[in-house]
Amino acid sequence: MPRPSPFRPVETARIAAAVVRQVEELILQGVLRPGERLPPERELAAMLDVSRPTLRDALGDLESRGLVSARRGAGVFIAEVLGSAFAPPLIELFATHDLALYDYLAFRRDLEGMAAERAAAQATDTDREVIAAAFARLEAAHAKRGTEEEAAARDADFHMTVVEAAHNVVMLHMMRSMFELLRRGVFYNRDRLFALRATRDALLEQHRAIANAVIEGRPPEARAAVEAHLDYVAAHMREVKRRNRLEAVAALRLAATTGARKG
Repeated sequence: MPRPSPFRPVETARIAAAVVRQVEELILQGVLRPGERLPPERELAAMLDVSRPTLRDALGDLESRGLVSARRGAGVFIAEVLGSAFAPPLIELFATHDLALYDYLAFRRDLEGMAAERAAAQATDTDREVIAAAFARLEAAHAKRGTEEEAAARDADFHMTVVEAAHNVVMLHMMRSMFELLRRGVFYNRDRLFALRATRDALLEQHRAIANAVIEGRPPEARAAVEAHLDYVAAHMREVKRRNRLEAVAALRLAATTGARKG
């Protein structure tokens, strides 16, 4: 009678589940970002050391749960919807009410301040290198004239590197949603903040203070630097809106005066 074998066949489903788990963790950790294209199937299967049918099973599972999306002829992408925690109707309300702008900045002040404090306390050497590089890119964009849009983009990138260095996945995804709304101009256009040279200079120095405090491991100073920066942005936006109201009144007076003269 043949001796019973102690070995059992390895189920393909278990391998696929391990692939799913790995992709999930990379999404959760912010390594794989919304809209990012995954490597081609052959390359990804080789990286993971699995068969292509097993990889397809794993990707099918991820797609069924809305974590990735397959685009015919283009590849597989991390789902864009992961970049926003807010439903479209709520985003529309945000865009049309000033109350949301100042609450947004207050929320960022609290959460980013906490993130910077955590980052200053526990950032790794690699985190500090990434933050320094992000600030250097922001500084380079600042030095160029007529690059408000680029400077604004580098601004958001810098803030996210600080949040990422806090190593809290819930905080990371919440702040990524916050910056996605800002990138889309839901609250205000960031490039307007960089339109005036004096404002650009002030913003750069504020970012420098944040970077230095985090990189040098000074948690209270890091939090205070973020809070001062967002207080400045809120005050600037209030001044912009005040001037816009004055300009609207002046335009009405001009129209009335012009109409009276014609009459």
